[in-house]
Amino acid sequence: QVQLVESGGGLVQAGGSLRLSCVASGRTTRNFVMGWFRQTPEQEREFVGSINWSGGSVYGKDSVKGRFTISRDNAKNTIYLQMNSLKPEDTAVYLCAMRPAGTTTWQYWGQGTQVTVSS
Repeated sequence: QVQLVESGGGLVQAGGSLRLSCVASGRTTRNFVMGWFRQTPEQEREFVGSINWSGGSVYGKDSVKGRFTISRDNAKNTIYLQMNSLKPEDTAVYLCAMRPAGTTTWQYWGQGTQVTVSS
């Protein structure tokens, strides 16, 4: 079993920055991909981006490319989401997830951390 715990959310003004963290514990191995999603009451869960063990990352919507950066520290079993130039439309609950490499099913999920961007 794997547990994922996010942190770093909060309230920030438009144009500001936040860095989210997600720590994985339990049966973690090298063969997992970790990712970030976000969700609002009005929209379905949206893929933000993911990163593999070697640091290769992919991003979802074009709206976050160039503003959001995913990184990981394998020694700490932690991934990060650096969010810059935040916009009110980035307001959401941000969730961390993990899936086995080579699969498409996100197997483990964190509880999420709220990010609120004020205009």
